[in-house]
Amino acid sequence: MEGEDTVPTTTDATAFRISRTSTPLSPAEREKRMTAPGFGRVLTEHMVSGRWAKGQGWHDLRLSPYGPLEMDPATAALHYGQIVFEGLKAHRLHDGSVGVFRPHAHARRFQRSARRLVMPEMDTGMFVRSLEELVRADRAWVPDQTGHSLYLRPVLYAEEAVLALRPAYEYRFLLMAFVTEGFFNDDLNPVTVWVSTRFARAARGGTGDVKIPGNYAGAFAAQVEAAEHGCHQVVWLDSIERRWVEEMGGMNLFFVHGRGAGTRLTTPPLTGTLLPGVTRDALLTLLPEHGLPVEEVPLAIDDWQELCASGEITEVFACGTAAGVTPVGTVRSAETRWDVADGNAGPVTRRVAELLAAVRHGSLPERHGWMHRVT
Repeated sequence: MEGEDTVPTTTDATAFRISRTSTPLSPAEREKRMTAPGFGRVLTEHMVSGRWAKGQGWHDLRLSPYGPLEMDPATAALHYGQIVFEGLKAHRLHDGSVGVFRPHAHARRFQRSARRLVMPEMDTGMFVRSLEELVRADRAWVPDQTGHSLYLRPVLYAEEAVLALRPAYEYRFLLMAFVTEGFFNDDLNPVTVWVSTRFARAARGGTGDVKIPGNYAGAFAAQVEAAEHGCHQVVWLDSIERRWVEEMGGMNLFFVHGRGAGTRLTTPPLTGTLLPGVTRDALLTLLPEHGLPVEEVPLAIDDWQELCASGEITEVFACGTAAGVTPVGTVRSAETRWDVADGNAGPVTRRVAELLAAVRHGSLPERHGWMHRVT
């Protein structure tokens, strides 16, 4: 995901059919639904769909009113899990326009996920064009409130009705959107995390570095265990030694070392078992530009506790598309418990959250082409 994100959109406009709803919600009803949307509940009025078939390629790309699907019981995705998805956001910018944060980076990750499951890869231009059409159609749903955004969910699944144990020959692409607040909170209230030693999220050579539903369904048991211990989220360790810190839930972790002028940050390196977060990648570029050096360095769970006790680690936060920046205040496991500093969000975490929000809302000039404006 390194480098400039601006890529020309080359999809033929004539291949995209547009059909908008004939019964749009009134502004008052839309505003009512957007007031306290939560996460993943308030979907907008349109969606994008498309199909791919062996020997035919991509076809039947269209924007249409949001509605249910008809699905054959033998649909391959239901049985063998050939499904990949993405998650990215459209934001209301400081000048009133609308932009999507790093859509080309998300397109490349969508391609990589599809490649790993032997599925057709969607051209970057087609992916971005789909986002543009949906955001244009549902532009009024992009919130003005600070901390709120329009979450975009592309998904690709094997649509062929066949139970043969092989990659499918037919696929369906869907894109929907929903209004969302921050995944945890917009006030940077710290979360308590549970270190899972009973479950592992991913193994080397597996699918931990791509975005597939199985990674999330497989994590539910650990999340339930965390909740039973009064924790908000799970910290995953490596699957071999159960020693090295990898992720928090579906988010990447950053550790703040020291205070003042000597402050530096570290984050676990990508090992093939971590999801390469688009937000993580952005912070690796953005933070050094603002005087906060970052290194990719492995961290053992025992060292995390010891470095907090000695005062070397002063703050910890997680980052991701859905959660933005989320401070970690307390860590628990079956054997121990410790706080990160005083357990509250620190100044570096707050600064990182402000920088990321400024980029996403277009109020901080940046030279990387991350914000794709939808005209």
